[in-house]
Amino acid sequence: MLNLDMITDSVSSLALLLCLFIPLFLFIFRFLSISTLFPSKTSTPCPQSYPIIGNLPGLLRNRHRFHDWVADMLSQTPSSTLRARTFLDLSHGICTANPTNVEHLLHSNFPNYIKGSRFHDVLTELLGDGIFKVDAHLWTLQRKIASHEFNTTSLKRFISDTVASEISDRLIPYLSAACEENRAIDLQDVLQRFTFDNICQVAFGVNPECLTSDNIYQNLPSSKFVKAFDYAVEISSSRFLSPLPLLWKLGRFLNIGSEKRYREAIKVIDQYAMEIIRSKEQGEVTRKCQDLLSRFMFSTLNVEFQDEVHKRKFLRDIIISFILAGRDTTSTALTWFFWLISGHPRCASLIHEELSSVPEKRSGIFSYEELKKMHYLHAALTESMRLFPPVPINSRLTVADDVLPDGTHVGKGWFADYSAYAMGRMDKVWGEQCREYRPERWLGEDGAFMPLDQFRFPVFHGGPRICLGKEMAYVQMKSVAAALMYEFEIVAIDGGGSADKMMNPPYMLSLLLKMRGGLPVRLRRRHL
Repeated sequence: MLNLDMITDSVSSLALLLCLFIPLFLFIFRFLSISTLFPSKTSTPCPQSYPIIGNLPGLLRNRHRFHDWVADMLSQTPSSTLRARTFLDLSHGICTANPTNVEHLLHSNFPNYIKGSRFHDVLTELLGDGIFKVDAHLWTLQRKIASHEFNTTSLKRFISDTVASEISDRLIPYLSAACEENRAIDLQDVLQRFTFDNICQVAFGVNPECLTSDNIYQNLPSSKFVKAFDYAVEISSSRFLSPLPLLWKLGRFLNIGSEKRYREAIKVIDQYAMEIIRSKEQGEVTRKCQDLLSRFMFSTLNVEFQDEVHKRKFLRDIIISFILAGRDTTSTALTWFFWLISGHPRCASLIHEELSSVPEKRSGIFSYEELKKMHYLHAALTESMRLFPPVPINSRLTVADDVLPDGTHVGKGWFADYSAYAMGRMDKVWGEQCREYRPERWLGEDGAFMPLDQFRFPVFHGGPRICLGKEMAYVQMKSVAAALMYEFEIVAIDGGGSADKMMNPPYMLSLLLKMRGGLPVRLRRRHL
């Protein structure tokens, strides 16, 4: 959630700009009726747009329900595609929920749609030259190294074993204590802390121990890193969503306000990461080392770097990128899953039946092989992400003029966004029951899970940049969901995601679809 200092910085700067431009705004609004009477002649619809201020009024009016606003507009267009104009007409772009267009962006014309300057400007301090921010040869090198590692059986087993250990040693005891005390907990917060511990263990081989009592956690060396990482992600998110990027860029240039604190947070992250890298350099890194950092260090032994400083920077960037990708996305997906399941008791019952069918089971810890056979749980998680994707909207920058399959013109330098959130609500894609939570839509007649076209379900992206950690994410989500639902009945205090509540879901506007106000729940121990 954006903190008070960040809001104050933005409001003060915006107030100054408004005072300077009052005469200009009076002139603009005098001619608003002309803009309405003579809309832009384009085959692709554009939301109500005004000179200079573009689509800003609509954005401000619908900020609290931004993704549903976008979904509503896209659903009313002939090809599920819109044009957009930003404040001061600084940039143009399109947003689509058309699977054919998404395939074109992510696969068919992949070289023409890059991360580009938009990602670089916002994420350069946090991710450096990490895989999720760069293009061209830097992306190709990191993708090649990471792809090899993520396809190894040993890494899959390591991830599965690490998750199982964290669940049995930390998560279940933590939740059991809350259950015995009949204490309400914020499940979103618990899952965020758990997944941060887990991804750091997988990425660094180090556990920051977030999921522990607060008085112990505050004194741990890793607490500064975790707080700095949280703040850096928060500021990065606010940068992306700023209607006037000039404001935060000015703050960065002057090194004031939230941008000054952001720079300080990055220093803490760099120091923590570099200390771990140097400590591993002092030991012997072999193929037997399981964490991602050790694996990448071994894989780059034959890669030429300018010097050791550049090599450490390369390792730091790629590892921080994977922590960012694997931390909040998984916890966000699980939060919405438990909210939906709490509001759909029939689905919860079917999941528990599937878990209980595993022979000779005495605990909620399931093996990798057992999890692979849980088709209904897999479908229930996938259906949850269809409706509430952890990354609700994604963006690319257009290299050269292009025409999308639906006839939409995309100009050079335009942003090209695709909304996974909106796509999950398109009856053209999912039928008239698209807004309903129905895990069965993912199951065949034999009850087996049936994966669908990645461009109809771009939650893990698609094409050459498809998420390498997809299987890792499913292992973690299924492990956590299975363990918690086997051991406890999870009761959302607000009643959960019933059909009525799904019409106005409580999300906050951020890069990730986090739940506004968290997910307060109570736990009841199951008597097996």
